[in-house]
Amino acid sequence: MNSREKILDAVLKNQPSLSPLPSMDGFKGEYRGLVEKYADTFRGIGGKVFLVDDMNAVKTLVSEQYDVSKRIVTTLTGLSNSFEMYSAEADPHSFEDVELALIEAHFVVAENGATWLTEERMGHRILPYICQHLAVVVKAENILPTLHEAYTEIGEGQYGFGAFISGPSKTADIEQALVMGAHGPISMTVFIIQ
Repeated sequence: MNSREKILDAVLKNQPSLSPLPSMDGFKGEYRGLVEKYADTFRGIGGKVFLVDDMNAVKTLVSEQYDVSKRIVTTLTGLSNSFEMYSAEADPHSFEDVELALIEAHFVVAENGATWLTEERMGHRILPYICQHLAVVVKAENILPTLHEAYTEIGEGQYGFGAFISGPSKTADIEQALVMGAHGPISMTVFIIQ
C-alpha cells in the first residue's frame, strides 16, 4: 500500500457518524401573492415583467417590445410559427447574432427574482447568455416563494447543466459605474402566464 492509499484508507476509517439534516420548515415562504411579489422583486433588479393569458399574448408583446426584423430564437414550440425555432444541430457559434432568446423556465423565485433553467429548456447552454435580450415564459403556478423551496424542487434532478438567472447582466466593478449587458443579455423579460 503506497502513502496515498494509506491516507485515503485512514480518511475512510475516520468518517463522522451520519446525523439528520436540520429542519428547514422555518425558512418556508408565503405562497399568497407570489405573482406580485415576484414581479416587484424582478423589476427591482432591472427586469421587465408582463402578465399574460397565453402564448398569443407573448407573441404580441414580443412584436411590440423588440425589433422583430432581427434574429429571434425560441425553444418554445408554441412560438415556432412566429419566430426561429432552436435547432439542436446548429453550431453554437451561429447564435452570435441572436437579438432575443425566448425560453420557458422550470420555475422562478419570488424572493430574489431568480429563474431556474436547465439545458433541456435552454436548448444550448450558450443561448441565454449570448443573446442581446432574454425573455422567459413561466406559468404563475411555477412561482416559488424562496430559494429553499427552489432547491427542494430541484432536488437531485437529472440534468447536465442548470442555472439560476436573475435579471439582465450588469456590473459596477469599474469606478462604480453600472454597465448593463456586460457579460450577458442587456435586458431580461419574464412573461407570466396566469
